[in-house]
Amino acid sequence: MPISGSRSGQKSGASAQNWAGNIVFRARQVRRPRSVEELRDLVGSASRIRALGSGHSFNRVADTEGDLVRLDGLPPLIDVDEADSTVTVGAGMRYGEVTTALHEYGLALANLASLPHISVAGCCATATHGSGDSERCLAAAVTAMEVVGPDGESARLSRRDDPRRFPGAVVALGALGIVTSLTLSVEPAFEVSQHVYTGVPLDEVAERFGDIFGCAYSVSAFTDYRSGRARVWTKHRTAERDGSVHRTGWRGKTPAEAAHHPIPGIPPTHCTEQLGVPGPSYERLPHFRPDFTPSNGEELQSELLLPRDAAPEALTALRGLGDRIAPVLQISEVRTVAADDLWLSPAYERDCVGFHFTWVKDPEAVLPVVADVEERLLPLGARPHWGKLTAMEPARIAALYERAAEFRELVRERDPGRVFANEFVDQLLAF
Repeated sequence: MPISGSRSGQKSGASAQNWAGNIVFRARQVRRPRSVEELRDLVGSASRIRALGSGHSFNRVADTEGDLVRLDGLPPLIDVDEADSTVTVGAGMRYGEVTTALHEYGLALANLASLPHISVAGCCATATHGSGDSERCLAAAVTAMEVVGPDGESARLSRRDDPRRFPGAVVALGALGIVTSLTLSVEPAFEVSQHVYTGVPLDEVAERFGDIFGCAYSVSAFTDYRSGRARVWTKHRTAERDGSVHRTGWRGKTPAEAAHHPIPGIPPTHCTEQLGVPGPSYERLPHFRPDFTPSNGEELQSELLLPRDAAPEALTALRGLGDRIAPVLQISEVRTVAADDLWLSPAYERDCVGFHFTWVKDPEAVLPVVADVEERLLPLGARPHWGKLTAMEPARIAALYERAAEFRELVRERDPGRVFANEFVDQLLAF
């Protein structure tokens, strides 16, 4: 989302909004430093400051009453370490930029979110994820970070140097400093093909959940919970790491003979190639093409992640709310995420199923339904996505994370003056 004002200027006096336009940030000004040194000066002289990524969060996780900084003005950085199987990238870069550059080196990231247009730092700070039984959230690929602290000094944090606390610093909601670069694990480039299966009964999705979501490298199911049916996207590595393209017995019926958009009725013009045509992973794992830049979105989003074995019960609960959900829903996506060790990840130490909702852009109509969905799914172990809408009180969310108290201590240690504080994190951690 462009901010009013020239990229060559350092300040923007206009109010900044998120991508969907449902949040107007309270920041006094938006800064766009052109170098890490300039950023360090800004942080060192600020009383309150936060980083803003690509603006694809739907709540106030990035907000501040101080200054906001955009990192997309920093010089692009792609530094491949083939011996270590890592790449160090600029925090403000977007996944589409990074993966396109990596492909030139014959390398790839293991997984990607549905949109390649979102910033690397923002995704990692909020535990954003793709889909795949064996694939962890995007932040789990981070092995090291460069972070500007409250004194304006840069520090390198790494899993190798501090394996005990590093898992608390990656999904950090911007509370530990402003990340300027991230080092990510990479693997050799691979190809993916995808098929769409239409008209899959939700009863079948619930009864054969493990088979369906284990049938390919990445699987998504789209539904409205009222029709009783789903469209299932299967994304296969053309040469699977375990040597088996079809991992389970589920293959669906005949795959669709025409491309589909996740939302019924919308042309698939900007969707990634389907119909089984293989291509580089960065051109298939997202649902949307990297050369398509989405305009401001006429939508709101929420998501809950639950223990994976709760998926059938959760599907039953959501179908029971179908008449409430469908009138304000554009589409819901069901995905799986593998467990990780990141303290504030919704998939912390548990394999998850994610229920994502793309709503119409009507907060007054949508938020009561979000509350109803949460009421049904919280008893099943649901945790809300950090960058999405929720009706839950922050303290209640924090109680869902057994490492929240340790994260609070990490914040106190690294930012004792609360330079990176904001209302969202303060309420969450009861500062």
